[in-house]
Amino acid sequence: MKSHPNRRLLLQACTAAATLTVTKSAQLLAANSHSQPRWRAGVSREIITPETAVWLAGYGSRRAPEGKLHDLWMKAIALEAPDGRRVLLITSDFQGVPASMSNRVFERLARLHGLQREHVMFTFSHNHCGPRLGDDLIDYYPVDAQQEELVRQYTDLMVERTVKLAEAALQDLQPATLSHGTGQTTFAVNRRNNREADIPDLLARGVPLAGPVDHSVPVLKVARSDGSTAAILFGYACHPTTLSFTQWCGDYPGFAQLQLEQAFPGATAMFVNTCGGDQNPLPRRTVELCEKYGTMLATAVRETLQKTLQPVTPRLRTAFELIDLPYLQVITRNELQQAADSDQGIRGRWARRLLARLDAGDTFASGSPYPLHVWLLGTELKWIGMGAETVVDYALRFKHTWGAGTWVLGYSDDMLAYIPSRRVWEEGGYEGGSNLYEYGRPALRWSGSIEDQIAAAVERLFQKADQQTD
Repeated sequence: MKSHPNRRLLLQACTAAATLTVTKSAQLLAANSHSQPRWRAGVSREIITPETAVWLAGYGSRRAPEGKLHDLWMKAIALEAPDGRRVLLITSDFQGVPASMSNRVFERLARLHGLQREHVMFTFSHNHCGPRLGDDLIDYYPVDAQQEELVRQYTDLMVERTVKLAEAALQDLQPATLSHGTGQTTFAVNRRNNREADIPDLLARGVPLAGPVDHSVPVLKVARSDGSTAAILFGYACHPTTLSFTQWCGDYPGFAQLQLEQAFPGATAMFVNTCGGDQNPLPRRTVELCEKYGTMLATAVRETLQKTLQPVTPRLRTAFELIDLPYLQVITRNELQQAADSDQGIRGRWARRLLARLDAGDTFASGSPYPLHVWLLGTELKWIGMGAETVVDYALRFKHTWGAGTWVLGYSDDMLAYIPSRRVWEEGGYEGGSNLYEYGRPALRWSGSIEDQIAAAVERLFQKADQQTD
């Protein structure tokens, strides 16, 4: 049967009207999408591989550089919420950034860009194949005047590079979406509860290892408006001490970042150490193992990115406090004199330096300033930044307290010492015992109350951040 001409015209008109309606709806949705409040993000990076003979940091020995496996990096991401509030996170392949360096950076960023301490976290991976900086572990190395001058010059250069890095990230701010998820990998071992020599046999026999660990791999993806990946931020709780030789290298985090940047061309991969103070990559000591652990970590990140990630609402709240972390007992002149007379190593150098301070009229404080941050990214992410070498108990405690989406970023702002939990303090040993002299402190131990004091301060910071209004 033939179709009536008017019927054909009517169908054509209806089809055209429907197409126009769909087109207008799509245009309206697109317009609404662009008009919705959004994050802005900026990313930057700088090579920090020394060009002079600055020694490699860590292990308390003379380690002059002998080439490199790959370059060392410092990277930054700036985030801006729709109301204009901004934060800057710096990650680096440094072993430890002392307050004498980071405070110079914080002062410059406040003066030049209005970023106060609560807006900036300066993290370091604690990589032991990176360079010395400033007075970090000042008594740790048997150095001479020439080496100290090289370290001073390099540290001054790194202050300039860090400020330049921050400025580049701020200048790169552009619309972005943030999303997050969590993966897992298992090479971190609690070194307090497992003898390193026993690990290969225990693993081969399938015997469970002892002690608390945090094998989670938190991941944050930053995407541009065109869908491309601008940055991948990820964390893990483990010392980067797979290697102990004298070549520049980012250890397992360095290999993981390189692999992710190869897998996501144009993206900047950034690593944070999430409370690995008592965790080691075991077994270790070979480049092959280092690359293996980097691959394991990168694989955990890639697998997480392949899942459905949770969007992060574009809202930002921050709080910061510099608390006084008390010593158990301040060292006396008599104790220093005994150490100076009997020890030619780290403890003797520490004692002689502190005696010189006393002779110059100096006095010792009863504690040390300790930096703590809380950043709330939307309602989905809660970042807790903690100074120095935090043991894994802090990450486990705070994630239990504050729930899903909690990241605990150890190794932030100042490499002042190990920060033991109460459990580790009571057990003693390297991370919890009388070893503060290695970090130049005028005491041998922290007070046993520091975990409770830190936890109370973190709770205050959450309350302060939560109370901030739009």
